Amino acid sequence: VQLQASGGGLVQAGGSLRLSCAASGRTFNNTNMGWFRHAPGKEREFVAGIVWNDGSTYYADSVKGRFTISRDNGKNTVYLQMNSLKPEDTAVYHCAGRPGKFIATYEYQYNYWGQGTLVTVSS
Repeated sequence: VQLQASGGGLVQAGGSLRLSCAASGRTFNNTNMGWFRHAPGKEREFVAGIVWNDGSTYYADSVKGRFTISRDNGKNTVYLQMNSLKPEDTAVYHCAGRPGKFIATYEYQYNYWGQGTLVTVSS
């Protein structure tokens, strides 16, 4: 499975960005996808997850109400819409995938990883 993340960039606080993660190499039934982020000096952390089959979602408390994860079945792509961005959202964002119907929040539970895309939020 190959995952290709894109969409990062520099944005002012309060602004928005949409990240994309294009997936290829297998069918995605019974799969769930997640976004993680890794900020300098911090551990990589779970941001949001989605179950491919039914679209159910789960968010870290730090992004709830500001970020939205979604998927496009026809394009095999997962999105992360990020609104009301804060400087503390600055990080390298990675998409990841795993077999299964339940969202996982720990990175060791994910089998497939894309390269990161850098999001920088200026104050």
